[in-house]
Amino acid sequence: MFQTFDVTARPQDAPPRVARLREWVAAEGLDGFVVPRADAYQGEYVAPSDARLAWISGFTGSAGFAVVLAERAALFVDGRYTVQARAQTDAATFERVNWPATPLATWLRAALPEGGRVGFDPWLHTVAEMEKLRDLDGIALVPVANGVDAVWEDRPAPPAGEMRPYPVELAGRAHAEKRAQIAEVLKAKGVAAFVTTQPDAICWLLNIRGSDIERTPIAQAFAVLHADATVDLICDPAKAAPVADHLGPEVRVSAPDTLTGLLEGIADAVGYDAHACPVALAEALSDGRAMEDPLAIPKARKSAAEIAATTEAHLRDGAAMVRFLRWLDQDRPGDLTEIGVARALEGFRRDTNQLLEISFETIAGAGPNAALPHYRVNVETDRPLAGEPVLLVDSGGQYLDGTTDITRTVPLGPPPDEVSHAFTRVLQGMIAVSRTRFPKGVSGCHLDALARAPLWAEHKDYDHGTGHGVGVYLGVHEGPQRISRASKVPLEQGMILSNEPGYYREGAFGIRIENLIVVQEAERPEGGDDREMLGFETLTWVPIDRRLIRTELLSPDERAWIDAYHAGVAERIGPRVEGADRDWLIRMTAPVERG
Repeated sequence: MFQTFDVTARPQDAPPRVARLREWVAAEGLDGFVVPRADAYQGEYVAPSDARLAWISGFTGSAGFAVVLAERAALFVDGRYTVQARAQTDAATFERVNWPATPLATWLRAALPEGGRVGFDPWLHTVAEMEKLRDLDGIALVPVANGVDAVWEDRPAPPAGEMRPYPVELAGRAHAEKRAQIAEVLKAKGVAAFVTTQPDAICWLLNIRGSDIERTPIAQAFAVLHADATVDLICDPAKAAPVADHLGPEVRVSAPDTLTGLLEGIADAVGYDAHACPVALAEALSDGRAMEDPLAIPKARKSAAEIAATTEAHLRDGAAMVRFLRWLDQDRPGDLTEIGVARALEGFRRDTNQLLEISFETIAGAGPNAALPHYRVNVETDRPLAGEPVLLVDSGGQYLDGTTDITRTVPLGPPPDEVSHAFTRVLQGMIAVSRTRFPKGVSGCHLDALARAPLWAEHKDYDHGTGHGVGVYLGVHEGPQRISRASKVPLEQGMILSNEPGYYREGAFGIRIENLIVVQEAERPEGGDDREMLGFETLTWVPIDRRLIRTELLSPDERAWIDAYHAGVAERIGPRVEGADRDWLIRMTAPVERG
């Protein structure tokens, strides 16, 4: 069932809540308290019980943090969320800080005198994060109990969804094989165990799924992986009861209150990822060793079975998208609004009878709402489509065999020249990434510029990464692979990423086009040397609206790519739709007109 975006707090709720937190801060002998977006598992999405930043400030974005001092309070957000933060927070309560351009340390040094004491919850901040805040010129960061929890009287209970096994025929490998692989890495690194807080990695490792986070089938838990290939799974035992036989005797389940004692009892070295491990967890280790997460790359490199499974999921989802886009183009009611769009699209996916959940809250933005990259429609912002130039729809589905994520921008009438011009430049960037070949060892930061070059040539850009990793019936956002200026992780065969450049004109319109792609070995052309090269294969097969393309701006190679892509859409999706949907698909996948 469709749900509108849940605004945990309104701007007018912030003043009394901040006042209560300030009373707690003063009672604790502190000068301030840091409120992060994170939970103890350091995931992107948090349960309602962990939505502390939204509760105190009203801001519901997926990145940022707040600091509450006795006389000042600030919300730190990056360029993706500037407009959203302005709309969701009370300017008289929270000053908005451009982050990371202004780091927390810089702001605190200016806001507090020497000797200031600022509290933080050591379960919500990572080792690497706190390492960056060492030099505060006399201002102390003090680990304390959580101040927001102390004043949040009606805080929801933590999630308690049951775990369930994930079929080995879809995973491609039994969890015993995966555990043995990681154990060999631990032995080679000279550590007795590795502790992880990452639920998606734990679910991947043990071939389990859960329901603790809406739209993302993970089970919140901690795990200690030992060099003998056994695992201590730390969670409510009732959650793990349905998977006891699946896990077997080499996976021991213990309650959360046993974790620190278990770690303190390991005399030998225990590894942890400083970028994901909470300070409190690292300090519980007798001999902690910061190291690269041994689960991250194996999880990101999908097995042949996972790629085959998600390929089928994308074809099924592509057919649902075609049916939706045809309806939107030909049969939409005149009073259709953004919420109506999101409801209808979810309905087309549910008609497959295989949708388990949408993979994130659908972004359906008309006109100026499309200019908000992370817009989430609610009853207050719901905008009619009539009279707007374009509609941006970013959505996805969770199927047992795969996770999808697709964005299409479609015209709602004759497109203005500035809209079609921007659309074409964004499309050129998407094509450039899709077509590229690159040597093994290249990371996402090297490819990010390919998507931006057509926009940069016109002094334009966008404030989000070009691509994020995607799981297989796991998170729609998965690390460590990315196409981003910030990513140093080499891309490897089997990694799934999004390819989604965009352009956003505040108050007017937004453009984004997104396909999912998977890294594969590149076919060596005749006459090529022996250098090992990689490239991308496309997973998403849905028409790109030709009515928004300025073909005179395209090169012959770009036109050829579009025609080949649309021929692939017709070939793969055509047999899965019929009647008016198939007729529409044939028209929308015809060759582009030559400019």
